[in-house]
Amino acid sequence: VQLQASGGGLVQAGDSLRLSCTTSERTFSNYGVGWFRQAPGKGREFVASINWNGARTYYKDSVDGRFTISRDSAKNTVFLQMSNLKPEDTAVYYCARGQTSYVTGSYPYWSDGNNYNYWGQGTLVTVSS
Repeated sequence: VQLQASGGGLVQAGDSLRLSCTTSERTFSNYGVGWFRQAPGKGREFVASINWNGARTYYKDSVDGRFTISRDSAKNTVFLQMSNLKPEDTAVYYCARGQTSYVTGSYPYWSDGNNYNYWGQGTLVTVSS
């Protein structure tokens, strides 16, 4: 399974970006998807997740209200709409597919990177002040 993350770029504080995570996997819609990020010199952190049918979404506190995760199952794509970007959002953003199908889950479940088994290559988001 290959995930392709795209949409990153260089923006100014307050701007918006939309990241996309797409795959050719036919059963992609059966799995939850998460977005994680890694800032320079820091560890990977959870950003947002959406379960397999879109009924449950979770966000890191610092992005809640600014970021929105969604999915278009017909296009095998998960989006991360990022608004009011801040310099501290600067990071490489990775999408990942959950390892178990049809999971509703909870914040502790989806924020744990060990519950994902396929990862995209990352897309760089740089926010200047």
